[in-house]
Amino acid sequence: MDTDSNMAEESFFHEVVGLLPQQKSENGVVFPVVLSPNPKIAKTVHLTEAIKANKTWLDSLLNRSGAILFRGFPVSSASDFNDVVESSGYEDFSYGVGGAGTRTKVIGRVYTANEAPPDQNIPFHHEMSHAPVYPSKLFFFCEIEPGKGGETCIALSHVIYERMKQKHPKFVEEMEEKGLIYTRVLGEESDPSSPIGRSWKETFMTDDKTIAEERAANIGMKLEWMEGAVRVIIGPKPGSRYDEVKKHKVWFNNVVGRFEDKLNNDPSKAVVLSDGKPLPPDVRDDCSKILDEECIALQWRKGDVLLLDNLAVLHSRRPLTMLPRRVLASFFK
Repeated sequence: MDTDSNMAEESFFHEVVGLLPQQKSENGVVFPVVLSPNPKIAKTVHLTEAIKANKTWLDSLLNRSGAILFRGFPVSSASDFNDVVESSGYEDFSYGVGGAGTRTKVIGRVYTANEAPPDQNIPFHHEMSHAPVYPSKLFFFCEIEPGKGGETCIALSHVIYERMKQKHPKFVEEMEEKGLIYTRVLGEESDPSSPIGRSWKETFMTDDKTIAEERAANIGMKLEWMEGAVRVIIGPKPGSRYDEVKKHKVWFNNVVGRFEDKLNNDPSKAVVLSDGKPLPPDVRDDCSKILDEECIALQWRKGDVLLLDNLAVLHSRRPLTMLPRRVLASFFK
């Protein structure tokens, strides 16, 4: 089913309902919203032009839904995507010190998405939820459509919070009372085989340990030096956050993050309560199941642009079973 906008300022866009099989609707709010060029407009509709003309409406739409998928617009390259990013008017969030995932700057404000090996799963997370400062919005762009697999999955964080509170009320209460501590070990050299394989030199943008310690302290991280590596300790951090705009709590943590690599081989130690108590295994398992039940798996099409509210929506990446795939990203304050 298709619905045309009846407001003049929305005339560049055509809202498509039912395009995504798992698309959700609650109290008249669709997740995610899917916008395509309005077929009633004879000329080519450029996404940059449409965003500039409808900025206030799009901000309101993103606030209500949490996610907007732009499909069918002539966005074909990293340069085109950077033009879209610039047209948004959002302030740049530099993906610099502290991020765990390996990324490469492509052009302007555009980076590669997490460069973890394509056959690996990247669990659900809010971007940089472990950090004191995190991006408020994310843009993703599909430059090369996946051969098979490699879906980006999205889920509404407040729904996950409510379901976890119903399923594990005592744990959620304890988590909110104590907070969470995150620990990971970084090597001197980056490990391209790991989703969290960024070296400490890249993570803190220096090869000087003293400077690394200063930069870590500035973003709430403590470093413990080891032979050929460093243990990074973050927290305690809140396991949930209150969305002041929407007036509800969101599941703002990395409880389901089970990254393993050469230096991090015990996932149970990656996230613990602030008193050192490990998370109950059934909490992780149930949370993963709830996320899988509530998520929408986005089958990327070339040219797709996805805008996410990073406080409202968790995202993940499923393993790619057939090459190629190239998804780019940009981050906003």
